[in-house]
Amino acid sequence: MGDVTGFFYPRTATGRSSLLPAPPWHYSGDLLTVEYRTDPARVAELLPAPLAPAPDDPGAVALIWADWQSCGDDGAELLDPVRAQYQECFAVVRCSFGGQVYSRCVYIWVSADFALARGLHQGYPKKLGSVHQTRPHPFGRAAPRIAPGGVFAGTLAAADRRLAQAVVTLREETDANGFVNAHPMAHHRWMPSIEKGAPDALDELIASGSASVEAGPAWRGDATLELFDSPTEELARLEVREIIGGYYRQVGVTWDGGRLLAERGVPTASAP
Repeated sequence: MGDVTGFFYPRTATGRSSLLPAPPWHYSGDLLTVEYRTDPARVAELLPAPLAPAPDDPGAVALIWADWQSCGDDGAELLDPVRAQYQECFAVVRCSFGGQVYSRCVYIWVSADFALARGLHQGYPKKLGSVHQTRPHPFGRAAPRIAPGGVFAGTLAAADRRLAQAVVTLREETDANGFVNAHPMAHHRWMPSIEKGAPDALDELIASGSASVEAGPAWRGDATLELFDSPTEELARLEVREIIGGYYRQVGVTWDGGRLLAERGVPTASAP
């Protein structure tokens, strides 16, 4: 019998089949963001204990489209682009724990299996979906410019049903691409027990964020956002009551692990 290796499934003798390399993971991409306000009670129902709503503007939501290229530390995926490129759309709210405000991803859809698997490790509730957004380009009429008047759109579908669509028309540069997704993330990592009726085998509240960030100019503008009902998705429960703004930004980030805040609802000694 030999040992098996690899960061994630499937583990083999060589580790070559593992769906993911070990962190750090590097990302370069374009973010299209629409921030809006919904019923704060709809946000609160997505915050399991020991999390609580954010003390200010608790109904604020960010729906973010991201067109990513990503890789492990050796960059091997960049020479095999099917392993590097994917799209995602995710809904972020804010919450509080231990006197600190966190961001929290409550829904997220991705277009590739490796991105979904990374979410299982990081606590993102990822599902597969069909995600598209307008790409900028400096030449020709088939792409907008990242400049005043540039018009960008995003669409999201899952299980053959459209869930969201947005349009953002850029007006001016701004200091940041919104405020909802501007904090460390507070996520749960859950794994049901293999024994029926037993407690979860894994139940952790963790905090994580970017180990490093580079970002281009942030742009803001006018935005429209529509959410649609689905028999298997609940994004539309976060109904749009008021648009805060639309944003566009190109970023580069590195993720390299997180920190345990609580296990089975009990804060750790190092939690804030």
